[in-house]
Amino acid sequence: MQPTMMDDDLASRPCSWLSPQGPESDVVLSTRVRLARNLGDWRMPWRLSAEEKSDLYDLIAGKLEDAAPVPDASMERIDQLPGLKRDVLVERHVISRELAQGDGARGVLFSRSEDSSVMALEEDHLRLQAIRRGLQLESTWRAVDLLDDALEDVFDYAVSEEFGYLTACPTNVGTGLRVSVMTHLPTLVETGQIPKVKTAASRVGLVLRGFRGEGSKSQGDFFQISNQVTFGKSEEDIIRLVQSMAGKIVEWERGVRRLLVEQDRTAVENRVWRAWGALQHARIMSSEEAMEKLSLIRLGVNTKLLVHLTLGDLNELFLYIQPGHIRTLTGAGEEPRDRDEMRARFIRQYLADRAR
Repeated sequence: MQPTMMDDDLASRPCSWLSPQGPESDVVLSTRVRLARNLGDWRMPWRLSAEEKSDLYDLIAGKLEDAAPVPDASMERIDQLPGLKRDVLVERHVISRELAQGDGARGVLFSRSEDSSVMALEEDHLRLQAIRRGLQLESTWRAVDLLDDALEDVFDYAVSEEFGYLTACPTNVGTGLRVSVMTHLPTLVETGQIPKVKTAASRVGLVLRGFRGEGSKSQGDFFQISNQVTFGKSEEDIIRLVQSMAGKIVEWERGVRRLLVEQDRTAVENRVWRAWGALQHARIMSSEEAMEKLSLIRLGVNTKLLVHLTLGDLNELFLYIQPGHIRTLTGAGEEPRDRDEMRARFIRQYLADRAR
């Protein structure tokens, strides 16, 4: 196991899963697969005392260190990290907001590439995660399944013959599997078709969520398509279902994108270039406004109306403008106004560097 990776350089490193080289990467940013697991001899995390939580954390961390299930990985004690470093991990999808904001002993084991991780003592005792670039459900599932096999050799999971894997949340009982595909749907938003997408997803037991997942709103026209329940379905059934729906959404977005450009190319160009101008010249910019403007720039790149940036640049910039990253990269203070000024300056400099 590697020494801590929680230095300030983490915020400036690219994430492997943000590479635009993945399948369907014009629409799909990433694929994530999680498994919820609990230990049979321990109560659920929310029922543990602070002392019990600390004891269980030590047990889990020790077994993870001995088993080394994630190559080139570091174990971080989340409750001992400053809030800013936790924010950076959340924004990079290494940990959940729930783990960052929880109480008591808790931590995460994650790879240097940030494509595999194990959260300890979030909602469940263990949350296994794999995340990959683009639409890669089968390979992402295989990665987390192999991780699960490795951990099953060292942990006694809580399993019921009748219900399957036992979890803190009833909707995770069964396989404990949560699959999420992050999609960028600017033209479906523009044409008011997101309600139709939500309806189509719900008919097959899936849900369209916001940028941060459950309970969040869309930012920058990003949406996650996820399964809702795990009981009564096999892992393969869930993977195939999400794969099918994600593929349909990709074609839906592409079709509307082509139609908008064919019908009124000038109107699309106008919106893209107005966004470009705002990003180049604004002196104050919130993360929400920056996401909105960058969404239009991403549309411009995908329609070849704008060639100054690549999808890789944009994926990187979507990450760097988040509050925790901006504070870490620029030294901005906690006040929103200070962050917004530093964000605008950072974006101006980033665009200027790419235009050279």
